[in-house]
Amino acid sequence: MTDTNANASGSAISVVLVGGGRMGALIASTMEAQGGFDIMGVYDENNIDELDAAAPAADLAVDFSNKAALPHVCAYVRRSGCALVSGTTGYTADEIGELRALGDASAVIHSANYSLGVAVLRRLAAQAARALADFDIEIVETHHNQKADAPSGTANILLSAVDPAGEKSVTYGREGMVGARPAREIGMHSLRGGTVAGTHDVHFFGPDEEVCLTHRATSRQIFVNGAVACARRIAGAKPGFYTFDELMFGEG
Repeated sequence: MTDTNANASGSAISVVLVGGGRMGALIASTMEAQGGFDIMGVYDENNIDELDAAAPAADLAVDFSNKAALPHVCAYVRRSGCALVSGTTGYTADEIGELRALGDASAVIHSANYSLGVAVLRRLAAQAARALADFDIEIVETHHNQKADAPSGTANILLSAVDPAGEKSVTYGREGMVGARPAREIGMHSLRGGTVAGTHDVHFFGPDEEVCLTHRATSRQIFVNGAVACARRIAGAKPGFYTFDELMFGEG
């Protein structure tokens, strides 16, 4: 794969943006500021149907919208053959499977979080879970009061990191006489309020000690920077379904 500011012809990377919200606006302004991109259109709930047949073919689609747009995004990628950077969260396993299937003919990346710091947190959490195998694990995520899905996609990434085989039960909050905490349980808690861009804590509780790993985002720009960096790389990549680590670090 390549890491350039242009497509194979040497011109700017043509882009369609799916999602006209705050993330979409930040991605557009960042691409325009950095250069090397040509934004051909923005599609949201007001004109999403146009993706199916009317939208111009671009080198790349960038989707930070709502899961309801997935059929339109998939139709556009299949029609145009473009690469796809997807940051939409809340997908089911079957919907992730639809994105994976696009990788048979196009270069596709889906990540719930495009922050370099979160990528490091995931690795540290996985290492801690192996070293502290008998400790109790609790994951706490905090976001602004407009976030629609819970738990966050990043929290689910961290859950997979500490329990890759899915062997433990997950409790989403607790209420009432729940009794003693089972040993093989992971607690997942979602806080919502204000304008918090995103905070994630992974707690490991052992006898007489606690380890807590934290990532705190102070603005959405960190996610935008990672998404735009991925956009440059995937525009020149071979077909396939890529992870953030594969695309950014050359490893799984």
